Amino acid sequence: MPYDHRNTARRALALALAAAGCCAALAGCATSQASPPNGKAQESQVPQATQGESGTQSRPPFASSSAPRPTRSPLPASQASRSLAGRTVVIDPGHNSGNFRHSTEINQKVDIGTVRKECDTTGTSTDAGYTEASFTLDVSHRLRDLLTARGAKVVLTHDGDRPWGPCIDERARIGNAARADAVVSVHGDGSAAGNRGFHVILPAKVRAGSADTARIVAPSRALGERIVERFARATGASPANYIGSGTGLDVRDDLGGLNLSTVPKVFVECGNMRDPKDAQLFTSATWRQKAAQGLADGIATYLQG
Repeated sequence: MPYDHRNTARRALALALAAAGCCAALAGCATSQASPPNGKAQESQVPQATQGESGTQSRPPFASSSAPRPTRSPLPASQASRSLAGRTVVIDPGHNSGNFRHSTEINQKVDIGTVRKECDTTGTSTDAGYTEASFTLDVSHRLRDLLTARGAKVVLTHDGDRPWGPCIDERARIGNAARADAVVSVHGDGSAAGNRGFHVILPAKVRAGSADTARIVAPSRALGERIVERFARATGASPANYIGSGTGLDVRDDLGGLNLSTVPKVFVECGNMRDPKDAQLFTSATWRQKAAQGLADGIATYLQG
């Protein structure tokens, strides 16, 4: 989640929740906007509003126990094709549900070429407490299954099997080391209610320090355009009404996951978890399967030329 247009409202909401005695139920978060200020969770405290590597500030999410359990839909017969055999795709599930317990670790800064930035953030959540970290891992599993059925080799940057992280620079290194044909970082935005729809974040041309995106800007845009088209078709969702001027595309130079990548990579904000209508979609297992299908179709269309 990479945005930044609601710092004040987020903090006010977080304080109101704390005053109501809701702290014991809290858990994880993410966002989207150029060069946003980063909030920091405090050690041994409930995490405060934070900004995700992809973009928007938001209040801390509730415990993941409130999240719907993942359900798997059977793969359609059309996915039996091995059309992606020999291709490698890295899927990056945004955030980690354990990040809120490790504020010291995730607040340590790492070099993203242009600046030094927090290792990771907690991510956002719906008002009802379904966390971004739970959503991204569920959709990533579904996406992995769909791509594997098409013959692709799939690598996850993490599988909910570590207490926190990985940091944003490590996430980029995993894609680079795999020599991925495509990398997709799955997120949910944390914008203001009323802001709806999905968008894909593309790398800007950056050359600073260890960051040099010159060779991945064009292929990443092609990947992003294919995902916008196929995601809309599979889910029925529209491109975001609050960023990207209706194109569903946004270019950023402040995201370590993009700046440090040497292979084609995009971030996908599947919708706004802070909007009630989008949140209803996120908490539907049926819709999450459609989201995974849209991502898989977009990736496949890109890889098949």
